[in-house]
Amino acid sequence: MENAKDMVSDFYVKGPTDLQWKDDPGYQQWVAFIDKYYPEGDKTDGFNVVGPCFCQTLVQVLKQCGDNLTRENIMKEATNLHDFTVPMLLPGIKINTSPTDFAPIKQIQMARFDGERWKLFGSVLSGEISG
Repeated sequence: MENAKDMVSDFYVKGPTDLQWKDDPGYQQWVAFIDKYYPEGDKTDGFNVVGPCFCQTLVQVLKQCGDNLTRENIMKEATNLHDFTVPMLLPGIKINTSPTDFAPIKQIQMARFDGERWKLFGSVLSGEISG
C-alpha cells in the first residue's frame, strides 16, 4: 500500500468499528440485536452488519404481503419498497425497488482513509445502477 491516506471508498452501512456511531440509536439497536441473538458473533465483521440489514428488509417485504404469501405477491412487494430504511444504513440511504429495478440500494457515501479510520465526506450520492 503506497499511502493509505490516499485511499477512498464508498459505503452504505455504518461501520461496526467506527466510533462516530457509538451513541447512534441504530448502531445501539444493532449491538443489542447481536448481543441477544449472536453473542459469539464478531462485531468487527461487516457481514454481521449487512446480514441483519437484509433480514430486516425481508421482514418489511413479508409485512407488506400480509397473509398473502404467494410467490407472486412476495415478488410484487419485494419490488415495491419505497424509502425504506434499517438502523445500520448510513443517514440518507434509502431502500427503493420497483418492478423494473430490483437493486435495493442506489446511494452511497464516500469516505477517505485518514491513516486510522474511514471518514465520510461529501453528501450522499445517488444514481441508477445499470447492468
